[in-house]
Amino acid sequence: MRVVNTITVMQMQMQNTPPQSSSVEMPLWLSNFVKVYQTLSTDNLDLLSMIYHQEVIFIDPIHELEGFDNLSAYFTSLYENLSSCEFVINNVISQGNQAAIYWAMSYQHPKLNKGNVVSVFGHSHIKGHEDKVIYHRDYLDLGSMLYEQLPLLGKIIKWIKKRAAK
Repeated sequence: MRVVNTITVMQMQMQNTPPQSSSVEMPLWLSNFVKVYQTLSTDNLDLLSMIYHQEVIFIDPIHELEGFDNLSAYFTSLYENLSSCEFVINNVISQGNQAAIYWAMSYQHPKLNKGNVVSVFGHSHIKGHEDKVIYHRDYLDLGSMLYEQLPLLGKIIKWIKKRAAK
């Protein structure tokens, strides 16, 4: 098992290269994934074809998709209404053909959070096959990403969280 820590990742981001361990190189599929996600935007969604296998399975709290064409259409619809979206990879743990990626996503949508930036922390379990990602599952708090950002529902959810924390 190989662990790349946050400091290494941040140093690599400043150099615009993927995080690496000094003793073991990342597999190509993982290196490409990290590099693409840290540059992904509405203007370059075509980069997804470089990292995802045609038979990819993608799961997040909202959808479960099979096949690259479905994934590409999903990302296009997600990104079309965003003013901005940025991923920062904080940690990468890899072993064999699998990896856990810990990330922070900051996005801006004109109808959520009064148009201000929303930050969400999450992690992804990914698997590589034939130098591309064949499996990608995201784990994140959908409430903080979406529901809490809606005008009326957000206030109710935040009130419930405060009450539950007492």
